[in-house]
Amino acid sequence: MSDPYETTEAHLDRLLGRALNSFDLPDRLVERLGSALAHSSSLHTTHHDPAAGVWRETRRHTYLLADGGAVSLWELSYRLEGDRAVRHEVFASRAETCLAVVRLFGSAAGPVTDPAALCGEEQQDDDPGLFGALFAAGPPRARHREYVVEESADHARRVLRRAENPDRPGEAVAGRLRAAYAHHITQAFGTRRCLPNGRDAGFNLYEHAFVLLDGTELSLWEVEHTATPDGRHMCEVYDSEAAARGAMELRARVG
Repeated sequence: MSDPYETTEAHLDRLLGRALNSFDLPDRLVERLGSALAHSSSLHTTHHDPAAGVWRETRRHTYLLADGGAVSLWELSYRLEGDRAVRHEVFASRAETCLAVVRLFGSAAGPVTDPAALCGEEQQDDDPGLFGALFAAGPPRARHREYVVEESADHARRVLRRAENPDRPGEAVAGRLRAAYAHHITQAFGTRRCLPNGRDAGFNLYEHAFVLLDGTELSLWEVEHTATPDGRHMCEVYDSEAAARGAMELRARVG
């Protein structure tokens, strides 16, 4: 997870500044990173073995670029046996990171994926899907719902009324929801992201699931965010999870 209070430029400067080998990165890659608009960081692997004197973590830092592409840097943080100082190295691919682990730790490296196999599996660095995946739906969730029978039709009306997006569900959906007699609310997603303008914004996704009088179910997907020009809170409502997540991704790219 990225620090919502750190700009992408500051994050990149800090990452490259602490890396012992940043000068090894391809010049073309560093030039492209100069146009980074947004970023996200995630812990990829961790391996702690005090008995063997091994401590290392691998993080993936993904950057959205001004040309619409995305690139990733892989950071290896580690301690050497008998030394508490944390060292950092950065690489342009996961395969290079695995090779560095073998170089540094040898037989004490523990389970390391075959670097040769990884070379064929690497996603293209400029694949826009890298950044879009931040807002993509994860594995299907087990849906356990305890519906509340309490003014559900009115709840649906209020959800639709506060939606500000012009492509919100129309009268056909609103008409069906007048027959709602029970509902359940679930938060499906929540995060903070640094926008291209350097300001951070919050994103939350809620599913409002309704049971209708004929026994069918119908869901509204509500996006709450602050990716607005003045930072104010805004609600958008969609009739599918895919549409809602796509809207969040778009807001994060152009906000």
